[in-house]
Amino acid sequence: MSNSLVSSIVFFCLLIVSVRSDVLSDSCREVTKDDPTINFDFCVSTLEGNPKAKSATSVADLVKVATETAISNSNSIGSIITKLLSNKGLEPYVRSCLQDCSELYSDAGPILGQGEQAFEGKDYGTANSAISAALDAATTCEDQFKEKEGVVSPLTKENNSFFQLNAISLAFLTMVQK
Repeated sequence: MSNSLVSSIVFFCLLIVSVRSDVLSDSCREVTKDDPTINFDFCVSTLEGNPKAKSATSVADLVKVATETAISNSNSIGSIITKLLSNKGLEPYVRSCLQDCSELYSDAGPILGQGEQAFEGKDYGTANSAISAALDAATTCEDQFKEKEGVVSPLTKENNSFFQLNAISLAFLTMVQK
């Protein structure tokens, strides 16, 4: 094979990868302009962690990537909560909050799955409602800990990440609808 042909193939492959990564970067840049709760670096780095992001060619693909990433994240948070609940020395109030958070996150995954199915069926209203409901899990979980003075949530980082993931999904969903 000639060097020019090999060079052309390599250039073309790099161009495809560049265009695909631009969909993610450009979309994250767009949503961070309109929503101050979404961090650009978080958007790009978190979604790049999903192998499907590499083949995304449209914002619609990114809705699926973000939603799948949020489902995986809700499962991870559930595991973290289970580990925290195994601590026998937990204050009863914190244990109660964690149990509530466990329920919220165990519901969030299936709700997001319903939202993903609705999105695939182009039922954007249902998709929006489902993703919004899942997003509320993070806020509700975090707010419970604030109800008792002096209690600090052990899930602040996880709740913030989950909130952002769902905010990203909603923002991408809005972009698709335009």
